[in-house]
Parts: sequence; C-alpha cells; structure tokens
Amino acid sequence: MSVDTAFVLGGGGVLGAHEVGMLRALDEAGIKPDVIVGTSVGALNGVVLAASPGDAVARLTTLWGSNVVRTAFAGSWVTRLSTLARTGTHLHSGQPLRDLLTRTLSVSRIEDLTVPFQCVAASVERATAHWFTEGPLVEAVLASCAVPGLLPPVPIGGEHFLDGGLVHSIPVGRAVTLGARRVYVLHVGRIERPLLVPRRPWEVGMTAFEIARRHRFAEEMATLPGDIEVHVMPSGGEARPGMDLAQLRYRDISHISGYIERAYQASSSYLARNPST
Repeated sequence: MSVDTAFVLGGGGVLGAHEVGMLRALDEAGIKPDVIVGTSVGALNGVVLAASPGDAVARLTTLWGSNVVRTAFAGSWVTRLSTLARTGTHLHSGQPLRDLLTRTLSVSRIEDLTVPFQCVAASVERATAHWFTEGPLVEAVLASCAVPGLLPPVPIGGEHFLDGGLVHSIPVGRAVTLGARRVYVLHVGRIERPLLVPRRPWEVGMTAFEIARRHRFAEEMATLPGDIEVHVMPSGGEARPGMDLAQLRYRDISHISGYIERAYQASSSYLARNPST
C-alpha cells in the first residue's frame, strides 16, 4: 500500500460532528486521503469516507442531520434503565447502531473499501489496542464505537472489545507507522480546551479521563519525525479552559449543525493559510 496522505479521525461521541465540517473543508480544498485511521465516532465517520469518498461529505451530513446519535443511543429513560437492569453493564443495545452501519455501508469487509481503512478498539481480555485491518467491517466499527457503560462489548474471534478511545483517542502514530508523510488530524475539539485543576467532585473524574485520553496523542505528536507534515484541523469552538459538559449530554443533538458549520469555517480558513507542501 502506497501512502502519502492520511486522515486521522479521533473519538468523542456527539462532538464527532465537528469532523464532518473538517471533511467538507478538506474535500473542497481537493485534499484526498490515501489511508484513513479512526477510533470510536471517528471510525464511524472515517468508514463512510472510505466506503464512498466521492459523496461522503453529503452522506455524513445527512447521517448526522437524521440524528445518528439518537439512533445509536435510542430509547427512553425507562428503556435505558430496563436495559441496564437486564444486562448490568450498559444502557443501550448495540443493535440500532449495527443496523445503521449495515444500511449505510455498501461493502461488508474492510479490505473491500474504496480507500484503505483501519480502526482501533480495546481488547478486554488482552488489555491492549487491537487494530482491525481486514475482516467483517460492521463488527470492527461497532467494536471501536462500544462506549463503556453505554454500549455492550463486541465479541469478535473469542475476545471482547470496547471503545477505541480507551487506547487511542487520536491515533496519529498509527498513520505514521503505515508510512504517511502528510497527516491531517480530525478531532472533536476537546484538545483545544486547556485543563484546569478540578474544583468540584464531578470534575475530578472528568479531568482524570481527559488526561488519560490526551496523553498518548501529545506524546505521539511530540515524537513525530521532523519530515512528517502534520495538520491539526481546528474545530472552531471556544477554547475556554475547563471541562466541556457536552460530553455528559451524549444524546444532545441541538448543537450538531453548529459543530459542523464552525469546524467547516475554521478548517477552510486554516487550509487557505496553510497550503500543503
């Protein structure tokens, strides 16, 4: 596989709508990926691009506009509590997301995608990252999107997988390992917000999680070879210090169109100022 340009799509639930705006800006600038790597919601966005690069932005805009979040996390509070009582581990069935992916994707195996694609999930039994590079496509993306506590672990090949964000929130290092010399990083905006020392009980856990999810990305960015061209696309959101409570409102779809538009405007301006070498 010859790789020059990689798109890296990070995780972040409903905030993943930012990536749609970034993809629109990249598409209008004529920048195309030779390989796509993704985690969690970035795997969902990335696989749609990999399957149908010509109309992926339109398809993703429609997908997010038709409430992909509410589809994946369907159910009233009664339904969700009933699911939790029955399973003891999660609030939502994975079936609605499985059905959505099956309807959306035109191929069934990773190796049949138009653009080479890989996604990552966390193996429960091995406590490590697992990269899906071939095999059943829907199962791989489901595994990468299996948010702990919200969706069930996905069984594949005798082991169980949870959300890829647990091991790689923004897997830029994977793109470089695959040989990419130019990397476009699409993220959900949280890395643009400086962290503060927590002052409330609920901030402690959230801040600890943010440190855990950011540190590997920061380390990989700091150790990239000097000849790698990296573009971290801006989300256009407010870079106010502190926690973003949007990650707690995981079913809140009221800001989706705003996320897409702000990321599009900010990324378009960035690309105009920073043409690729």
